[in-house]
Formats: sequence, C-alpha cells, structure tokens
Amino acid sequence: MNKKALSNLFLLLLPIFLLGGCSNSKANTSSSDPISKSEVLMGTFCTVKIYDSKDTKILDKAFDRIKEIENEVSINKENTELDKVNANAGKERVNVKNDTYTIIKKGKEYSKLSSGTFDITIGPIVKLWGIGTDSARLPSEDEIKERLPLINYEDLEIDEKNHSIYLNKKGMVIDLGAIAKGYTADEIAKVLRENNVQSAIIDLGGNIYALGNNSKGNPWKIGVQSPFLERGETIGYVEEKDKSVVTSGIYERYFEQDGKRYHHILNPKDGYPYDNEIAGVTIVSDTSMDGDALSTTLFSLGVEKGLDFINKIPNVDAVFVTKDKDLYITPGLKDIFKLTNKDFKMRN
Repeated sequence: MNKKALSNLFLLLLPIFLLGGCSNSKANTSSSDPISKSEVLMGTFCTVKIYDSKDTKILDKAFDRIKEIENEVSINKENTELDKVNANAGKERVNVKNDTYTIIKKGKEYSKLSSGTFDITIGPIVKLWGIGTDSARLPSEDEIKERLPLINYEDLEIDEKNHSIYLNKKGMVIDLGAIAKGYTADEIAKVLRENNVQSAIIDLGGNIYALGNNSKGNPWKIGVQSPFLERGETIGYVEEKDKSVVTSGIYERYFEQDGKRYHHILNPKDGYPYDNEIAGVTIVSDTSMDGDALSTTLFSLGVEKGLDFINKIPNVDAVFVTKDKDLYITPGLKDIFKLTNKDFKMRN
C-alpha cells in the first residue's frame, strides 16, 4: 500500500484527547500515560490504549486477535478462508471457522435489511475500481455492466448446521471491508474485558470503541472528524461509555481523475460511487459491527431515507453531515452530541 492510500485510511473519528498523534508499534509504558500499541493491520492503523493496567501482554493478546481475524477474512491476502470461499464461487461449499461464518452471516442480514443498498457480494466491483490501492482507476461502462450481475446477496447461501458458505455464481466475490473491522473491534473489547480491563480506547482507523469510562471516571469525549478540514479538525463530539462510534464518508478513500473525485462507497445497483448530499455518517451503537454496516447503509440511503431507517432501529443513533455542512442527528443524540464548529449548522 502506498503512502497516499495509507494516509487516506487514517482515523475518521478521533478521541479529542488523542488528537496529538499515535504511538508506534511498541507499547507505551510511561507511568503517566496509558499503555498503547499501534500496528498497520486490516489495511488501516490499529491502536489500542489501556488506561487501568500496565500489563503489556494484554495488548499483545488484543493484536494477536486482530491478526487471527485478518488471516481468516482479508480479501487482500492469499489462502484466507474468505479467499477460499470466493475461489469456489459456483463450484462448491466451503466450511469456515466461527469468525468468518459470523461476519458473513451478519453481512447478509444487513444486506437484506437494507434491500441491497449495502451488499457484501459487491467484491467484483470493488476489485474493478481498486480504490485505496495502487491500481485505482475509472473502469469502463462495459466493464461495470459485465460485473453487476455477480452482485446479489440472495445468491449467497449460508448453511448454519455445517458452517458452510456457498456463492451460486462463478466470479462472485464477498467483500467484508464494510463490516469486518467492526467485528474485530468488538472482539478486542471482549479480550480486554476477559483480562479485567475496564478503561480503554480501541481505534481501528475510523472504528472507535470506548470501553468503560476514562481515567477520571467520566464518559469519553469522542470527536467527529470534519469532512472538509485537516485531520484532527472536528465538528463536535459525543460523550459515551461502552459504545462504538463509527463513520463512513467520501473523504476516507478516493482518487481523482479529470478533476472529479471518486470515493470508495460503491452502489451495488449501478456500480458507481454513491452520489448524494452526504459527506459523512457517524453511527453510535452498542456494537461496532452494527455501526460498521449501518454507517455504509445510511450513507447509501441519503439523509431523509437514512433518518427514517435508523429511527426504526433501537439503541442506535446517527449523525449525518451533508456537503453543505448541515448536520442531522437522531433523537437519542440530542443531549449527547456537542457542536463545536460554527461553520456547521444543526438542522431538524
């Protein structure tokens, strides 16, 4: 991955108290600071900071879990379980481990819930565009039309009894990029809790999980990155504990050609990047996997339909940021979200 592609994968949501920067891959053990560790995994910067323990072995366990999941479901690595499922599309079922099965099953559930505006079988189009890689390009209309028939979550079969996955058509490709990081963040939280950690921040390049309270016993202040300003410039923040905060936006990964920007959130229906009024969507939820899938889903629906959709889902809230710098938030965040940037306007 080149430097430009990697920089575009930086955090989209940053804890306000962490805006000064990230640590390197070695654990930070200063007595006045949390212990922390950062590595580039799953195609992004992953950071875990623990505030109520100095046991660096816990950090190692957390990163071992990330690597375990990455080795099962990465679409960019060879011989993963996901790679085997995709290679056997139209041929035979593939038995998979619990991680792969759980993520794919949840992905299909959200594909159905969104009526296909979020579709985990979008892989053929994702590979065609290559956004976020060195091979990013604008494909021809014929290339896109050729691959669209391969995108349909209903052609994905899941056998719960045998934990097997089958794609009905040769050439189909499952891409878990819009949900795997969320699952991973939830799994890291489990590892931390199992090791008696009660205060930590998990940051997987845009997927933030705030575990417990901060070191002062208060909810974490998690800043919402502005889509239009330099990294670390926020539009406001939410105060939360034991919550996931996830964003999707046009500023995450993209390339430009002939003066036009093409972002990575692709429409399964027509094969092109979604083009609507939204610049970014933030999801606050109990689990990061839900937040991951819902952030992409709401982006695809636009503000009006997105608000209607999310208001029907319990215990989940959202912040919509439009290209005109208008903000729309769900009722559950009315007293939690604090707007700090006067260039943005709150709308009803």
